[in-house]
Amino acid sequence: MERMKLLITGGAGCLGSNLIEHYLPLGHEILVIDNYATGKREALPTLPNLTVVEGSIADDNLVKECFKKFVPTHIIHSAAAYKDPADWAEDSSTNVLGAINIAKASQGAGIKRLINLQTSLCFGHPTQIPIPISHPTAPFTSYGISKTAGEAYLIQSGLPVVSLRLANICGPRLAIGPIPTFYQRLKANKNCFCSDTVRDFLDMSDFISIIDLILSDEGVMGVLNVSTGEGHSIKDVFNKVVSYLQFEVPDVPVLPPGKDDVAVVVLDPSETEKITGWRAKISFEDTIYNQLQWYDAYGVTDIYSHLASSDNLRRNDG
Repeated sequence: MERMKLLITGGAGCLGSNLIEHYLPLGHEILVIDNYATGKREALPTLPNLTVVEGSIADDNLVKECFKKFVPTHIIHSAAAYKDPADWAEDSSTNVLGAINIAKASQGAGIKRLINLQTSLCFGHPTQIPIPISHPTAPFTSYGISKTAGEAYLIQSGLPVVSLRLANICGPRLAIGPIPTFYQRLKANKNCFCSDTVRDFLDMSDFISIIDLILSDEGVMGVLNVSTGEGHSIKDVFNKVVSYLQFEVPDVPVLPPGKDDVAVVVLDPSETEKITGWRAKISFEDTIYNQLQWYDAYGVTDIYSHLASSDNLRRNDG
């Protein structure tokens, strides 16, 4: 891979910080823009070739200044607002206006590749499982609506964009979803409950491998599903965490999904596999256990949710 000047929005978050840990040792130069709404400054090392700018991509002047000083060759757009589902203005500001600012700054800047990280909630309540990439988008939450609008602006910008609609990615610093919730609550001898929902889970190493591929192959364009294609219930996740902790399996209620949740979200990666040759390699069991081993070593910090009720943290899909 050629040496990149890589701009990562939201670089202090889970996905962004893992990408930095992967690309920085390979000799690439990286600039991060993050407002630390959900990401953490301590996730970013102080190292040569890494520049960190605190601020929001909704700030057009800040984005322009970063492009002017850094002159990126590649972009990974990972920033997203989702912490408060009722804060439509913040979601729109970051997820829509922020995407527009990145697109406008990129036009005429000679960007070789712009990778957008998109939520699978863009599909809303799917009518087909697994969800093909051709499935219509029909988001109904603030997060899903705003991220889908931002994706649409990027795709129609004329830039070399690849938008990845992602499964639930597991890896270092994961702070959203059922895995850290169950781990933290079970370790603290607190009660849990499971939503009657199904999700797909992808190991961080598989996610990074497709980012590698897309950054290296300028022929890949458009929207792609990134997933194992396998669905597992939240109760399956709970059972894996219980097994890992070597606890007796406690009675746990399984509740219907809330009004802002989706019963089944499993992405069909077959078109991605056909176009790119990429295929997920890590099993569901190993993906969950890799995550839990990381928590053993480093612990769980914050847990976020895009769902409306704070009680839904324990049923969140990510």
